[in-house]
Amino acid sequence: MDRGKKLTNFYGNKNSKIYMDLKDIVRENALRYLPAKSLFRCFGVCRDWKHLISTPFFAHNQSNSFQSVSGFFYQSQAGVPSFMSLDPVAYGVPDPSLKFLPEPVDIRSSCKGLLCCQGRTGYKAYYVCNPVTKQWEKLPKPDADHGSDPAVVLVFEPSLLNFTADYKLVCAFPSELDGYEFEIYSSEKRSWIISREICFSERKLMPKSGIHVNGTVYWQMMGFGITAFDLISERFQLLDSAVGTLGMRNGKLCSAYVHAQNLVVNMLSNTHSNTMQMNSHAKMWEEMQPKIHVDISLPASSNNNASGRYGYGHGGVVFIGGDVVLLSNGNKFYSYDMKKRASKDLGELDIDTKAGIVGYVNSLVEL
Repeated sequence: MDRGKKLTNFYGNKNSKIYMDLKDIVRENALRYLPAKSLFRCFGVCRDWKHLISTPFFAHNQSNSFQSVSGFFYQSQAGVPSFMSLDPVAYGVPDPSLKFLPEPVDIRSSCKGLLCCQGRTGYKAYYVCNPVTKQWEKLPKPDADHGSDPAVVLVFEPSLLNFTADYKLVCAFPSELDGYEFEIYSSEKRSWIISREICFSERKLMPKSGIHVNGTVYWQMMGFGITAFDLISERFQLLDSAVGTLGMRNGKLCSAYVHAQNLVVNMLSNTHSNTMQMNSHAKMWEEMQPKIHVDISLPASSNNNASGRYGYGHGGVVFIGGDVVLLSNGNKFYSYDMKKRASKDLGELDIDTKAGIVGYVNSLVEL
């Protein structure tokens, strides 16, 4: 008799934990993938969200989950630090001029949400800070003289197992033995150590070209070549360089430049190709295929490693990291998304041509 009747009741508890509100799903699974500025705008959603975002545990998770390039720090002609956002609605910092630091500074390096700056007074101390939270640390004075334009690289790799933001600052400085030595600061040990390794080379390093990739710091050299310093073994290696600006893509060192409206990217594939047997087809650099057409008017590329106007850019390429490429034509800047194959006009900026431009991740990482 009941065969024709439709079931009108669901056999389940509507209050069961397997049913979650959309806001709870977003809170538990999506919030940590948002940039810092967007998260601060979420404070107004509800008290629970504001409390969650304000906790150190959430900041730790966000720094591990969100690691996309969000913009670039640079110095203006007046010497004031400024921030160029890839998306002003989503990415930003409350004080781009870094006035929360105890003295005027010059920007030196950046890594995964942390920024390294150098003071302009006294012994020109190094500062490591998070521009979002305005937290900062002043590093002790180095033992060596790093010079007026230090070749420093900030190294920071977020870890799910480590709640402390342990970082290193690596500087290659001129040696009295006609080469370069390496001094390393460890935030864990809170001290500087000069490595026993010495790089003997007549060629000079390009201070603003330094980049960290998978435990190794690389610097371009004037004319041709790359100095690679392994942080684990503290050994250096001289590599052949490819034309272009050094960067990182897919966890590997790369070099990029624009030629005939095409973005050419070479990936470091074999650091030992110069020791291979004769007639070996092993190459140190492999060109990424296919080439990417860039519909932007840019200057012609050079065939050497002479310094460019903004931190040693080549053929219009100022920066490459992940899928983001920063391009320039004079003081006109463009961003290019290699994944979306789309460009964006960032406008004309008043930039000090002697200062470098560093990529920045909008992170909540705590010092």
